[in-house]
Amino acid sequence: MAITIASKFYISRNENKECNEHKKLALRSSFSLRLCVKYFLSLSFQINSFMTVFLRLFLVLAAIVFVFAFASRQVAAAHAWKLVWSDEFDYEGLPDAAKWNYDVGGDGWGNNELEYYTKERKQNARVEKGNLIIEARKEDLENKKYTSARLVTKGKADWKYGKIEVRAKLPKGLGTWPAIWMLGSATPLKWPDDGEIDIMEHVGYDPGVIHASIHCKKYNHVIHTQKTAVTSVPDFSDAFHVYTLEWDAESISIFVDDKKYFTFVNEHSSYDAWPFDQPMHLLLNIAVGGNWGGQKGVDDTIFPQQMLVDYVRVYQKSM
Repeated sequence: MAITIASKFYISRNENKECNEHKKLALRSSFSLRLCVKYFLSLSFQINSFMTVFLRLFLVLAAIVFVFAFASRQVAAAHAWKLVWSDEFDYEGLPDAAKWNYDVGGDGWGNNELEYYTKERKQNARVEKGNLIIEARKEDLENKKYTSARLVTKGKADWKYGKIEVRAKLPKGLGTWPAIWMLGSATPLKWPDDGEIDIMEHVGYDPGVIHASIHCKKYNHVIHTQKTAVTSVPDFSDAFHVYTLEWDAESISIFVDDKKYFTFVNEHSSYDAWPFDQPMHLLLNIAVGGNWGGQKGVDDTIFPQQMLVDYVRVYQKSM
């Protein structure tokens, strides 16, 4: 019995001991769980804090990008080309007298040309079916054997810098010499000192070769120093093409159908090399013969010949 009592006592002590161990283990587990919960809560807070900072940084950067893009767009808009003058030729009759004037005469125009340029004569210059038509004709007038027209904007529209677009279809044949070009608007004009920009020239004996040039005192064809370039336009007389000048204080660039093929850069030396910071005006004409256009003669069987102009547009940038 003593053994039994002792055994029961021993078992009871062991059970109590095991119970105490379980309680301690439970307490430790509970404490560890609380630590884990606190850790994960702390980690979650840190992650939330990081995400908040990241979100704020993202919003700040997005705002900066937006402001920069908006400002860039505003600057680009302020410096974009703006239409300042045009003739769409959406009328009938003589060219608009508010926009066009005429050079008149038959003195050869410094090039030994053979035509007589007329004024307000529909046979030589008229607007018809949406196009300006400049027509060179084989006929006697004022002691000349050919007539034509030379339209100018001088005194009605003169520009300093800009972009000029002329969409045109050119005449063809031996002896024709059409041109889209600009001269200085100084009065009296001193050539070549006051500058010339040839946006488009074509001579009939060399079909499909389009020329762009500048002339000034330092660079001109008389002393064989002119700056020039050529490009090929095989269907020059069958299709319309856009002849374009872009001109600013630093350079002159010339294009056909948005393809640039000529650039002249301001060398910042003197007026002799860059008179192109003064107002200039536009000229449209067909010459007959002359030192260049008539080098291989004139074929009288080709006349009449026409240059058709769909539109003339002048753009400038806001300063």
